[in-house]
Amino acid sequence: MAAGNRPWGALLLLPLLLPAACRAGTGCAGEGGPLEPFDALYASGVEAYYGGDFAGAARCLERALHSRRELRAARLRCRRRCRGQVRLAAPGAGAGEDLAFFGLVLRRANCLRSCEEPWLGAASRHRIAEEVRADFQRRVPYSYLQRAYIQLNKLEEAANAAHTFFMANPEHMEIQQDIENYKTTAGKVSLIDWEAKQHMEDYSAGVRHYDKEEYELAIDFFERALKGYYSEDEDCQIMCEGPQRFEEHEYLDYKAGLYEAIADHYMQVLACKHDCVRELATRSGRISPIENFLPLHYDYLQFAYYRVGDYVKALECAKSYLLFHPDDEDVLENAGYYEGLLEGMVDPDTIRPRKEAKMLLQRHKLESHLLQVAAAGLGYTYTEPNYWNRYGARQDEHSVPSSISSEPEDGPRLSLAKKPTSKPDRELKEGGPLLYSDVKFVYNSQQLNGTQRVLLDNVISEEQCRELHRVASGIMLAGDGYRGKTSPHTPNERFEGATVLKALKYGYEGRVPLKSARLFYDISEKARRIVESYFMLNSTLYFSYTHLVCRTALSGQQERRNDLSHPIHADNCLLDPEANECWKEPPAYTFRDYSALLYMNADFEGGEFIFTEMDAKTVTASIKPKCGRMVSFSSGGENPHGVKAVTKGQRCAVALWFTLDPLYRELERIQADEVIAMLDQEHLGPSELNINPKDEL
Repeated sequence: MAAGNRPWGALLLLPLLLPAACRAGTGCAGEGGPLEPFDALYASGVEAYYGGDFAGAARCLERALHSRRELRAARLRCRRRCRGQVRLAAPGAGAGEDLAFFGLVLRRANCLRSCEEPWLGAASRHRIAEEVRADFQRRVPYSYLQRAYIQLNKLEEAANAAHTFFMANPEHMEIQQDIENYKTTAGKVSLIDWEAKQHMEDYSAGVRHYDKEEYELAIDFFERALKGYYSEDEDCQIMCEGPQRFEEHEYLDYKAGLYEAIADHYMQVLACKHDCVRELATRSGRISPIENFLPLHYDYLQFAYYRVGDYVKALECAKSYLLFHPDDEDVLENAGYYEGLLEGMVDPDTIRPRKEAKMLLQRHKLESHLLQVAAAGLGYTYTEPNYWNRYGARQDEHSVPSSISSEPEDGPRLSLAKKPTSKPDRELKEGGPLLYSDVKFVYNSQQLNGTQRVLLDNVISEEQCRELHRVASGIMLAGDGYRGKTSPHTPNERFEGATVLKALKYGYEGRVPLKSARLFYDISEKARRIVESYFMLNSTLYFSYTHLVCRTALSGQQERRNDLSHPIHADNCLLDPEANECWKEPPAYTFRDYSALLYMNADFEGGEFIFTEMDAKTVTASIKPKCGRMVSFSSGGENPHGVKAVTKGQRCAVALWFTLDPLYRELERIQADEVIAMLDQEHLGPSELNINPKDEL
């Protein structure tokens, strides 16, 4: 969400949340006493922003973020202290056997209140509305902050605020463009994520050093990541002991019995604690965790330690990994090899898995057991997730260090070959017939340095390009497909578009030649058939979305451009270049399977289509558009792509997205099919382009 779109949840609460000082217009000056609620400070910052008081907005938003961090720190501090001071013991035997236990419960509750109130004030002051909580989870305050910093000419702070927001919202192209602008105006900017999870940062650094074969540095970062992980796990467990949200029942009226109410609340606390494994493996703004996150630390480490000659640590980490995956053949073989290297020097049986990994796994299994008992006996609905799935994440040849074919035959079989990833629901093929004799093959996946890619020429003729361009000029609407935003990807270009149904409607009404309108329909069907055939799909490929689009360079705005016409992205997942991942989750169009761009002209400057690596920086192929040229590719994270800046003229193309799932067929396409059927019945005839030509191969 950009700062121009108000977080409605927070603003509806403004009159109730504003501190007296802010309502009086005196801003967010610090005051003594208990911690100010962060939702009130946030509301003040938003009001100041829209009132044009950017200094006040920045001050309130900074304090809101600080207050939220302090609130968590105070609760952690008090819960740790009271755990130490009042330890719960099992109930004794005999008369009043449960009094001692519940006495300890009461003492701990009193300890917590006595500890928290001087810091926080009454607990009711910090009960935050879900809408506000969601805004902070999505890092919306940083979107406001970066806009306020711009107005205050604090460009470095603005860049960091934008980067912090973007790390949780990688699909937000406006913020992505803002960051590129900061790099231009502020010079060399070292971007900082102010909300980064340190254990995640250390893990990513470890992977980068591992990939460069800098094993000693990789070990340092992975060990730091593990230390941070277990510390964060303890914090997560403690924070789960706070209030829970009763989704189906409310026991504040004490309608349930004592033990039923306790069991209901405790099971929700336990489910929260059990899910800390997922929480710690999930990057900010994402829904899906990094698969197999904790075990992967030990998998990387076992091989890194082997590489630096520390076979004891290598065996220790291999055994730690095997706690989670005792049947992993590669690591079992590695462990046996390390034991052989240590023979005669140390007894391998004395080298044990790491204590913290063993304790976490034991606790996790006990939590799972209790949750399943509750589900069976107390009427809870619970399904145990697979927290240690080995094969869910995309992995390149360096991602999992479990075997290396470059090793000598008597060495550990830790090869650079990939571990199995999640099996696709179809076999990936290419090289099928192009169906039309005039279509010219140019490059395949290998020649385009990627997977499931093809470049073709002569898909349509020069005359058809000109006719389609004439149709475009009569039907396109600025901002079509982007909620009316005329410059959705860059402020330096105007974006216009139109759908197939709109073209046919205009043709039927006589606003454009009907034959020309039908051409748009027919060439998109021709493209679909070619893609389906070339990639040798064994099921029908359906239209997901079809869009005729033109990008026009705006005069006076082209000097020193360093942005893209369309930022690097993937078509069915959220590209996360920092993590080298692509998250297949909303708001991405996860149902898209294949994409195609059919170009209509070449009389413009710039506008090259580019494929990149997952880092969104390393270009693997660049394609210059021209009439009749079509590039097609699978829509996933294996094919990040974008468009270079159009610096002069207008670039037009037919953009097509396809799905193998009939549930996600393009509604407008179905309606267009009905229009075509009606036209055929009225003998209004097809365009000159025959989609079932006699010259099929």
